[in-house]
Amino acid sequence: MNKRKIYVGADSAGYNLKCEIIEYLKSKGFEVADMGCDSTASCHYPEFASKVCEAVLSDAESFGMLICGTGIGMSMCANKYNGIRAALCSDTFSARMTRMHNDANVLCLGARVIGPFLAFDIIDAFLGADFEGGRHAIRVDMMKDIEKNQ
Repeated sequence: MNKRKIYVGADSAGYNLKCEIIEYLKSKGFEVADMGCDSTASCHYPEFASKVCEAVLSDAESFGMLICGTGIGMSMCANKYNGIRAALCSDTFSARMTRMHNDANVLCLGARVIGPFLAFDIIDAFLGADFEGGRHAIRVDMMKDIEKNQ
């Protein structure tokens, strides 16, 4: 696995899974930055999606991970940022393929959809895959062109 820095953020619904994920990543030797939230008290997921995405954009060799109840809100917010390619994954195949084919730099997870052990497997698949380039690079460049034109 590539040992890039990982920025992790969650809302109140994802807080407990975020804590488990941070410990898991640290046990694997990753440098992890906890971008909040800090409890299960009600909060707003766009705030934490923004913190993680801004950090990833300022640190091009890093990855982001965002956790909310379903992962949907976080992925929608993250994909508003030019240069962020966030993927909501609930299985290992999608996690691996989004790195290989889409060069995803943010992984989104739903704490109410998957448990911690599946989350760890998804994370391993995501972090263990590299972008293949080639014909996939053409498609990623096409996505970048869409961002430029917005």
